[in-house]
Amino acid sequence: MDAWVRFSAQSQARERLCRAAQYACSLLGHALQKHGASPELQKQIRQLEGHLSLGRKLLRLGNSADALESAKRAVHLSDVVLRFCITVSHLNRALYFACDNVLWAGKSGLAPRVDQEKWAQRSFRYYLFSLIMNLSRDAYEIRLLMEQESSAYGRRLKGSGGGAMGGTETAGPGGPGTPGGGLPQLALKLQLRVLLLARVLRGHPPLLLDVVRNACDLFIPLDKLGLWRCGPGIVGLCGLVSSILSILTLICPWLRLKP
Repeated sequence: MDAWVRFSAQSQARERLCRAAQYACSLLGHALQKHGASPELQKQIRQLEGHLSLGRKLLRLGNSADALESAKRAVHLSDVVLRFCITVSHLNRALYFACDNVLWAGKSGLAPRVDQEKWAQRSFRYYLFSLIMNLSRDAYEIRLLMEQESSAYGRRLKGSGGGAMGGTETAGPGGPGTPGGGLPQLALKLQLRVLLLARVLRGHPPLLLDVVRNACDLFIPLDKLGLWRCGPGIVGLCGLVSSILSILTLICPWLRLKP
């Protein structure tokens, strides 16, 4: 199994390049259709997109083993929340790849009796569960980093002698004791939280890239499962952005979120 995992890792870059080309074709096909291009050109783009999709499925053969190995490693993480989110995500990825392999066998003609629509729905369902777990893990890490940043800022403020901020709760214009005073205070708290979130994400590029990539990927299964129809243009754009970010993490490994 270790040998197959090493081989799968080597083919990962080629699969992601094919993925970027596939979603670029999807976006291009939508643009051509919108601007009234010739039906023959649109057909060629759709055929190229289909060939790239089938090629990606071939490159992903056996990726279930890689996902299962990742799940086995994630079981030993000390943080309970990270252990749960990452393990469940990898298990869903393994099931997604397994369904994808069956789908490839059907599309390639090796198993012509395969119900391709049913297996495609299954694969996208597992893909969606995996992305939900990934985004849950991102939200958890963001919360931890925001708490750390807030605590560090409080210590710095206390050390500089600026800790007497609690007196602002007393009377005064816009205070809680005056009518309408709660709304500006709530807006100020929300603004501070947004600024803190921006500071955390700016200081942790791997986490920022992972959030953007997972958020972009989320539109794909939502559209394919009919939960939120966003159209081929949005799916193509989100898939292309996600693919470029994935390629970037391969070129610059330090941008990959760990563990």
